[in-house]
Amino acid sequence: MTHASKIFDLIERLRADDEDFCVATVVRTANLTSAKAGAKAVVTGDGEIHGFVGGGCVTGAVRKAALEAMTTGRPHMVRIRPKEEVTGDVDADGSPLYKSSCPSGGTVEIFLEPMKAARKIVICGSSPVAQALVAIAKATGFAVVHAGASDARDRTQGADEYLDSFDLADAGLQPGDCIVIATQGTRDRDALRGALASPVAYVSMIGSRRKIESLRNGLAKEGAISADRLAELRGPAGFDIGAVGPEEIALSVVTEIVAYFRQPDVVDTPVSGAVET
Repeated sequence: MTHASKIFDLIERLRADDEDFCVATVVRTANLTSAKAGAKAVVTGDGEIHGFVGGGCVTGAVRKAALEAMTTGRPHMVRIRPKEEVTGDVDADGSPLYKSSCPSGGTVEIFLEPMKAARKIVICGSSPVAQALVAIAKATGFAVVHAGASDARDRTQGADEYLDSFDLADAGLQPGDCIVIATQGTRDRDALRGALASPVAYVSMIGSRRKIESLRNGLAKEGAISADRLAELRGPAGFDIGAVGPEEIALSVVTEIVAYFRQPDVVDTPVSGAVET
């Protein structure tokens, strides 16, 4: 099996296992370098480099740049120059600069492609908006988890995973995942309590401002959820796009979620002014 085949096989295994990783490809070299254009490696989340994009004098820079790329999720080019030629963090053309300790004096340009596991979205409830959210979120590339009563699954088909309760403690959620409460009158407080007890940063609720504020106040009186965490609840969920009907409301919510992760300065407050239902 060739080196390239092994790299592509590894990529397929990592994708199948929903692992974060970064593909590093040498696109150009100058002067004497051990790796040439086309050389490829995979950097896994633990910083391990699989493949060859240069000797030990550049692998430290590759590892650091790849891990940073996995954090930002942004594909980009980096340039690794001899350390005596590096006077700043960015080269004249805007490329991020990293230092090489190679005595040969070679320069390597590497394109980094971070590949992140699908972000989870937990949809609580089986309302018409919840049903629409499953389909739209799935089409947008999220790993969809439905939480709610098992007898309501027929109304929310298409999710990747189903939970029979709103206790999300064992759902394996991370801060970078998201939760939308679309119960709309069915066990609203239970769903909200479970969502806010999770580590997820983005938690939103579909409903009127008055209803959401009433639920927030009720949980505050219980004392189980901190005031700071209650303040992070986003509601009503979604952007105000003049949505009418479940599908358009669901679209407004997914739009807000995408903006939350892609352009956080656009979604800078917990209350974004969405459609009230």
